[in-house]
Amino acid sequence: QVQLVESGGGLVQPGGSLRLSCAASGFTFSVYTMSWYRQAPGKEREWVAHITSSGNINYAGSVKGRFTISRDNALNTVYLRMNSLKPEDTAVYYCRVVYRGEVYWGQGTQVTVSS
Repeated sequence: QVQLVESGGGLVQPGGSLRLSCAASGFTFSVYTMSWYRQAPGKEREWVAHITSSGNINYAGSVKGRFTISRDNALNTVYLRMNSLKPEDTAVYYCRVVYRGEVYWGQGTQVTVSS
């Protein structure tokens, strides 16, 4: 079955960096678009970035220029490098795949940006 496992979250000071990872299994990772979303307390889940099977990338305006999404098809893993973090980036970060018409989410990893 499809499994997505995020890791790499934590507490970081404003201006700091983190790299999130999402390890995927249960499907042919290399042919699917992978996405990162986030959900801040009291807010709806929002799209952050995605990377297609061919490497096309898009970012939400709020993170463009600070976050970098990448994938390693040999490791079945998608990454989110986050630089210049701001308190408003505080959220639970999730990876997502749409596989055979079904949406799958990981369990999420908490990112807290605070001094």
